[in-house]
Amino acid sequence: MNPVVISVCIMLILALMRVNVVVALTFSAIVGGLVSGMSLNDAVAAFESGLGGGATIALSYAMLGTFAVAISRSGITDLLANNVIKRLNGKENDAATTGLKYGMLFALVLVTMSSQNVIPVHIAFIPILIPPLLGVFAKLKLDRRMVACVLTFGLITPYMILPIGFGGIFLNNILLKNLHDNGLDVVAGQVPTAMLLPAAGMVFGLLTAIFFTYRKPREYAETSHTKTSQVTPEINKKNIAVAGLGIVAALAVQLTTGSMIIGALAGFMVFTGGGVIAWKETHDVFTKGVHMMAMIGFIMISAAGFAAVMKQTGGVESLVQALSTSIGDNKPLAALLMLIVGLLVTMGIGSSFSTIPIIATIYVPLAAAFGFSPMATIALVG
Repeated sequence: MNPVVISVCIMLILALMRVNVVVALTFSAIVGGLVSGMSLNDAVAAFESGLGGGATIALSYAMLGTFAVAISRSGITDLLANNVIKRLNGKENDAATTGLKYGMLFALVLVTMSSQNVIPVHIAFIPILIPPLLGVFAKLKLDRRMVACVLTFGLITPYMILPIGFGGIFLNNILLKNLHDNGLDVVAGQVPTAMLLPAAGMVFGLLTAIFFTYRKPREYAETSHTKTSQVTPEINKKNIAVAGLGIVAALAVQLTTGSMIIGALAGFMVFTGGGVIAWKETHDVFTKGVHMMAMIGFIMISAAGFAAVMKQTGGVESLVQALSTSIGDNKPLAALLMLIVGLLVTMGIGSSFSTIPIIATIYVPLAAAFGFSPMATIALVG
């Protein structure tokens, strides 16, 4: 009857039933508090006490969403898509196919990785860049599952090891903060280094997908989506120049201040001052940016509240003691079980960022009990 186990199981069941994740986190946290012997008022108070821990991250997401909308309005992503299509169209002969295929996959990796730090638009580029390329994918007989793996690699791996853009949020604002909150004494410089090992797993997975699992040509039926359009939208060169300046400003301010919020704000002000976004449209753009990223922000706030309740129940300590007693000194088994639990929790919540407050609460004391080094603990949680 461990309250932590019961809470996580309830959360996963509700998530599998397609209950809203915020509702699932809130409900399961309250149930866990009640199971531990807390009164309803105490459980609610504990949940509310943790909500502030996710506020900074939520605002960072809102500002980045706004910045992403501004970038898409400038036309810079349209320009990128048009250039890729122009270079690839009419070059589908057998001699050039292999080079084109791997060249495009490499370009997709670079574009996707830059969306996490250099041009921090996160997933906002996908509906702009990918649909026009479906026709090219079909001509090259690319397995779309391979493309999905490439996009996933580029979206995740940079924030695992590079403390810039979304990596700054993940490594410093979330991972490092929650490790400190749970008593692990590490410094910021150790986190990216420790995460090189999990990132190497991502590289191995990408190479496996490209050269083995999905390497065979695959035919797709021609639809309106796979026909490459010859009509390209008009690109405003002034807006492209302003977009470039805004991206540089956002990156420079972020590196100087260490704040994604201030960096995104600086970039957005360049877009506004440069005329890409009219002053009277700033409210509309901000609303769209919040709409794009708000759900992730609310999940992260709720996850922080969930973690606060779990700490106050005292269930983490008893869970750690029970597991360390039953597993003994078997470190590989302990690591495997922690990763499986982390996988289930992440699938239940649907956000790797939002999982950290919950995982760190359980893993840090558990890793200490099994004698894992600080670097190993960082890698396991991350």
